Amino acid sequence: MGPPPKTAARAISQEAFDEVVKENIDDLGMDPTEALQDAIQTLTLQGVDLSGIVTCVPGEGNVKDNPVIQSLDKLKQIDGESEVLIRGEVLDEVVKLFNKLNELCAAQGSGNVNANAAIATKNGAVELVCSLCSKIVSGSEVALVSSLNAMGLLLHGEIFASKLFAYLHSTGTFQTCNGPQIVIRFLNDNKQNLDILNSGFGVVASAATGNEIVKESFMELKVDELIMEILSIHKNMGIQSLYDAIRVLLTPDDNRVVASQVYGYARKFAKIGIAEALVDSLRAGLSSPDLVSACISLKAISVNDEICKSIAEKGGIDVILRCIDDSGEQGNKAVAKVCCSLLSKVAGSDANKSTIVEMGGMDKLIKLSARFADDPSVIQEVMAIIAVLSLRSPENAARAIEAGAGDLAIRAMQKFPAAHQMQRNSCLMIRNLVARNPENRTILLNNGVEKYIRKAKQTHGNCKEAATDALRDLGVDGYNL
Repeated sequence: MGPPPKTAARAISQEAFDEVVKENIDDLGMDPTEALQDAIQTLTLQGVDLSGIVTCVPGEGNVKDNPVIQSLDKLKQIDGESEVLIRGEVLDEVVKLFNKLNELCAAQGSGNVNANAAIATKNGAVELVCSLCSKIVSGSEVALVSSLNAMGLLLHGEIFASKLFAYLHSTGTFQTCNGPQIVIRFLNDNKQNLDILNSGFGVVASAATGNEIVKESFMELKVDELIMEILSIHKNMGIQSLYDAIRVLLTPDDNRVVASQVYGYARKFAKIGIAEALVDSLRAGLSSPDLVSACISLKAISVNDEICKSIAEKGGIDVILRCIDDSGEQGNKAVAKVCCSLLSKVAGSDANKSTIVEMGGMDKLIKLSARFADDPSVIQEVMAIIAVLSLRSPENAARAIEAGAGDLAIRAMQKFPAAHQMQRNSCLMIRNLVARNPENRTILLNNGVEKYIRKAKQTHGNCKEAATDALRDLGVDGYNL
């Protein structure tokens, strides 16, 4: 683990904040409203993180009057009085309070930061929910769903998108309070209950986001084997959070860690059959509610040549190309983009490139780009695949030009000059099309591609390097200008 980022915001307690407001009133003679606003403004300018602080004018409100604090106080009282499993009327009250907390924390605050969730977390909600969850009987469906939803809301990454340390603190607290063990126990005991599975895997995804230690804890608890079992039991049942959990567990997003372990996790996921199970889930096509999520998850698992080859051996390429065709026919942009992105990853294996082309992949991709001719976000994904397929393969580069990749590049660069990522992808594709194919250089230059590449280079900073490389491999003079 490396040191924490130097840009971390300073923290402040509720008591210290209230004291600043009080000093503004007593020492500076401000009226209460002015004192509160001055405290907020001054502390914010000083880089103090005020998330989780209850801000109210003295005399007009009290911290204890805040509905989040009130709910937490009642839950704390129940937790303190319950040394064994919670049942009956007490459990009903816990569910009622959890539902109230969920309602409050689900309400979006200003600036994309949920103020109520931040207040709850700062006042011990994560520890409290973990403690209460450990006292709930696994068969209590309503209570389990309610408690897991509360935990998921408190840990959700978007709450603290700009408050990294507050978020890491909450997931760290979840870890130290045996949160992973509690959640995995609930999931193992309720494998047939879709509501509990959805809520439980939602907690896995939220807790593991940005925290390598939590990811490791879930892996030690064999979450991968549990995921495999659930995929076998519930095929195409729309358990969205299960796919979110796969993606998060396999994403190296903890900046404190020099070398993440997620690459090894992905290999383990593939080894026990999760990649194959995801390929099977794609076979249902656009009728499946899991299609987009399954594509994203399968892409996360496809981390090496061996796994990409195994996906092809299980019929994955055929399934993906079929979904690409269907997405074009049905005008489904979301499916088109994720399937193209997945195919790009699978095409990273040289052995798979030939398979994709032999199965008519080039023609299918050009056809897709024509169907989404007015959408640069889809076109750039098509270009990305063609670039991968053409890399170090003059045969595929020649086939791409025959299919219309050159015309696509020129037409799209002319039509969407402001689409910087599409412009960059076009430059990358052009480079691979001409690097080992002199005949392609002549075709593209005669069609006027040079001026569009130079314009992209001058207009977009992210295109400069890719455009320079494309111009160089086209053999034009002054490519570095």
